[in-house]
Amino acid sequence: MDEEWVVEGLRRTIAGEVDASARRRAEYSSDASNYRVLPTAVVFPRVDEDVARTVEFARNSGLSITARGAGTSVAGNAVGPGIVLDFSRYMNAVREVDPEQRVARVQPGVVLSELQRRAGVHGLRFGPDPSTQNRCTLGGMIGNNACGPHAVAWGRTSDNVRELRILDGAGAVRTLADDPSVVPGLPEFTRASLAVLRTELGRFDRQASGYGLEHLLPERGSAVAKSFVGSEGTCGILLEAAVALVPLPRATVLTVLGYPDIASAADDVAAVMACDPIAVEGIDARLVDIVRVHRGATSGVPELPRGSGWLFVESAADTAAEAYAAAEKLCRTVGALDAKIVTDAGVAAALWRIRAEGAGLAGRTPAGHPAWPGWEDAAVPPRHLGAYLRDFAALTSDHGVDGLLYGHIGDGCIHVRLDLPIADAPQRFRTFLRDATELVVRYGGSLSGEHGDGRARSQLLSAMYSPEALDVFAGYKALFDPDGVLNPGVLVAPRPIDADLRLVGVRPIERAGGFAFPQDNGDLAAAVHRCVGVGKCRADTRATGGFMCPSYLATADEKDSTRGRARVLQEVVRGALPWSSEAVAESLDLCLSCKACRSDCPAGVDVATYKSEALYRRYRHRPRPMDHYTLGWLPRWLAAMSRMPRAVNAAADIGWLRRIGLRAAGMDPRRAVPRLADRNFRRIWRGLNEQADSSSHPRAAQPAIGRAPAIPSTDIARSPESTDGLPSADDSHPQGVAPREVMLWVDTFTDVFDPEIGLAAVELIESLGYRVRIPQRRVCCGLTWISTGQLDGARARLRATLNALDEHVRGGGIVVGLEPSCTAVLRADLPELLPEDPRAAATAAAVRTLAEFLAEQPNWRPRPRTGQSVVVQPHCHHHAVLGFDTDRRILASMGANVTEVTGCCGLAGNFGMQSGHYDISVAVAENGLLPALRNAAHDSILIADGFSCRTQATQLSGRRGLHLAQFLLGE
Repeated sequence: MDEEWVVEGLRRTIAGEVDASARRRAEYSSDASNYRVLPTAVVFPRVDEDVARTVEFARNSGLSITARGAGTSVAGNAVGPGIVLDFSRYMNAVREVDPEQRVARVQPGVVLSELQRRAGVHGLRFGPDPSTQNRCTLGGMIGNNACGPHAVAWGRTSDNVRELRILDGAGAVRTLADDPSVVPGLPEFTRASLAVLRTELGRFDRQASGYGLEHLLPERGSAVAKSFVGSEGTCGILLEAAVALVPLPRATVLTVLGYPDIASAADDVAAVMACDPIAVEGIDARLVDIVRVHRGATSGVPELPRGSGWLFVESAADTAAEAYAAAEKLCRTVGALDAKIVTDAGVAAALWRIRAEGAGLAGRTPAGHPAWPGWEDAAVPPRHLGAYLRDFAALTSDHGVDGLLYGHIGDGCIHVRLDLPIADAPQRFRTFLRDATELVVRYGGSLSGEHGDGRARSQLLSAMYSPEALDVFAGYKALFDPDGVLNPGVLVAPRPIDADLRLVGVRPIERAGGFAFPQDNGDLAAAVHRCVGVGKCRADTRATGGFMCPSYLATADEKDSTRGRARVLQEVVRGALPWSSEAVAESLDLCLSCKACRSDCPAGVDVATYKSEALYRRYRHRPRPMDHYTLGWLPRWLAAMSRMPRAVNAAADIGWLRRIGLRAAGMDPRRAVPRLADRNFRRIWRGLNEQADSSSHPRAAQPAIGRAPAIPSTDIARSPESTDGLPSADDSHPQGVAPREVMLWVDTFTDVFDPEIGLAAVELIESLGYRVRIPQRRVCCGLTWISTGQLDGARARLRATLNALDEHVRGGGIVVGLEPSCTAVLRADLPELLPEDPRAAATAAAVRTLAEFLAEQPNWRPRPRTGQSVVVQPHCHHHAVLGFDTDRRILASMGANVTEVTGCCGLAGNFGMQSGHYDISVAVAENGLLPALRNAAHDSILIADGFSCRTQATQLSGRRGLHLAQFLLGE
């Protein structure tokens, strides 16, 4: 069907947005599953009438309708070939919280964490809490009958709905509660189906596969609304829900129980449940190992009790003492190897995050292979769980697949992602799923325990249910959706499990001279397919410390999420879109190249690198946008301009001239031009060494910009012979570098804009008895070439860098960087752009941040700054590549009152300077930096190691920022 005809028809009809562009269709072609289905169009309804008119249009046009929230469905429940309705953009309100009735009314697109925040004000919460709660929507939870760790106490979503207002497939609005007569024919259907409903459905709590029609039974209250929950968008489209709320526990305590393995933990579940816990989660040792690696040594996993499988058990009571007593009783009752009662809230939160991070981190096997959903949430009655897990381990071994186990042990639901042989579909893929189905059915279990069947398991329902039960499912759907408009191919008349698989047909994309993608065996296609769609990039992390997707936080548009961009690039590597397409350009335009996804995305998606590679492939040997030459070659221009700084600064002060120049250079004329230092660092360095040469007295540093740096305690290393008047290696050490020498990496920004930062770093390093060197020649890490995709130029500059640092590094020397983005290039991009050069890995290993270097000195202690109010803006690359923990510990040890900004400053190197990016740059700053500065005490100090961060703060708030080096010296 002609997409443009659909768009024009819908735009005449609805107030919401309609988009059928190649980019938008790619973004919505998948959810968090293995499936890819390009929709005809995507609609963002604003009001109920938009939904009704869209369904009417679809019916008249022969199109299907698929409802979607955050797109975190792992079974392919939220993709379809017709019109996709995204409720998360506009229909996302908590309309009412009634604390007296303990009920909330919500629209389908509201994120669970927002409902929890609103309910929490009244001491209430929504019971079910899946690990995706900071991005999943209530509509999606109702569609899949979501559960979470606390389902053992507060039930599944179906247990917590009171009333649902829906639009059925025929276009009728219906309010579902406990009256079957609101759906014509439903009472008669129920009476005719009683035998199936009583014998095949509702056998245990986590029997989520198929429809939950046991709720229609009169002995279960004829609960029509509950029967609709878990119908996966096949029977109606949710417009509004009334859901029950439960009181927040007054006191809780976490007990961690250790067992020989996860199956042994499952064997003990009856004893655990006898102690009335409110949550019981199981964790396998291999998942814990993955989390340890992901979090790093400094912020890793708290100590666990002995064992290789653990149960996390939460007990609740009216008082802390009673909760602790319940935990002690639990420890006496169960048969664990070891136990640990956790009363510290911070430690408990760190332990629970293991489970929350599991869904994403389980996307890689311990061997590093991609692991996929498809058989990720089977459930069996809890009494059979231990035996099932042992047989499942044997099954995966027999099929040569592997994965990480975790899940809701208390009610028999196990999550696992496996390195399924999707590329071998339909042979090995289908065979494994058939055998896994046979195993779970043998134990009286369910193919799905909470995620729904979707495209991943609907075809397998015939192995779990009788033909009569399948006929009942079809009859139920027909009452709501007689023409099969809603989410076809799911549950009833299912699509084959191996149809529409995203990976099938994707060929490796070999290196074309750009990045090496060593973690993906050099395959760009494998790299972009790291995104399995878990959607953490859509979470609002401003309160929890995440940095990922600052542009998405500003726009709330899927195109600006890590996932949305990865989906577009997945279309490129499969050959459906060219690198030069407008879809790719639009998708990557607002990527700030902050690299936060590299660390924050549990699948390790690195869109900044993919963007650079995409620009390289698009523009290699072709003319580029003007800003690629101006901003991309910025170090080259700055080196020239720093010879006449006063003239350049004077020209920048002339408003009309500055605006003309910025426009001509492809930059936004609203931006101020950062002022060049009167003397750059390298010039000051020459002067200091010349002064030291001419005097037998300790040199006195000359003022640069601002105050004069303090006098260092030892001389700067110098040599009679130098290039460009700069120090070279000391001839007195012909066999290598003196053990007390440090190479200071003087980046372009420190050199020409903030030389006093370099001088402060020299003073700190020399105060520890080291001699400081800088590279002989002016060299550059190539950052701006990388960010604009000029990778041939970047590699040339990095080779020059290796030449400049090689002797020092071979002698065991350390290289200290000051600008986080440049330091991150040396740490991460260098070996990925020059993998064939053996010097690259050695140099990357020698690079330190200033904080890392200082922390390695056993006798160094920072000067106390007790009570000093400090606002810290970590640079995104510092957070993502280098790690900010060391800086954080240093500041904490000084006794300062630290407010740490979460998220990007918004300038992000060249991004915020480029034409068309100013408004989004400011919006990103409003996510964290600007509110933090407005709320800070009047005497607070801003610490921002990044030149971009300091520039953004100065231009948007008037606040001058200091580098950590300056703060440590007492500025």
